Amino acid sequence: MPGLIGKKIGMSNIFDANGELVPVTVIEAGPCRVVSIRTKEKNGYEALQLSFGLRKEKNISKPVIGQYKKSGLPPALALNEFKFPADSNYKVGDEIKIDLFQEGEKIKVRGKSKGKGFQGVVRRHNFGGIGMVTHGQSDRVRAPGSIGASSHPSRVFKGQKMAGRLGYENVTISNLKVVKIVPEQNLLMVKGAVPGSINSIVELIKK
Repeated sequence: MPGLIGKKIGMSNIFDANGELVPVTVIEAGPCRVVSIRTKEKNGYEALQLSFGLRKEKNISKPVIGQYKKSGLPPALALNEFKFPADSNYKVGDEIKIDLFQEGEKIKVRGKSKGKGFQGVVRRHNFGGIGMVTHGQSDRVRAPGSIGASSHPSRVFKGQKMAGRLGYENVTISNLKVVKIVPEQNLLMVKGAVPGSINSIVELIKK
């Protein structure tokens, strides 16, 4: 589906037409430039590759720099594909702005969740711990307990819930209502929260 790349600015709240206070996430949406056009004849599908923001060449790999030079555009902060219809008539270098969206419509927002680092099973999988601090047990309250029997099957099953890295995963939230659009500043406000930390890159996708 068509969409734009944006940057999460932060959260705030505004009053709607009924005077109710609505929590919103403020997103800087676009403008995005068309870097490449995917066609059914050449690529097997129809899509537009869009760029957002600016980035120094030293922070980008040489193949990606060559892709930007081929299209005659400066290196961008983010690069993503969106499935625009074939009759959209966009060309390489064209800008797609925030007027792609309208106030009141519902969209999908995709981004990387906040990284929490290496966490134990209580925080990562909501384990309850293994009991009270009694009978000399003082350092096993948040431990996972047994992870497998010794005689049979004599191994740990794949997928066993254990401690590990938490967060920094792709998360998509659907049906977020566009509450307000400020086209002069390329700002879009959606009701509720979106994944990621402040200044993280998000994708805004029309339903």
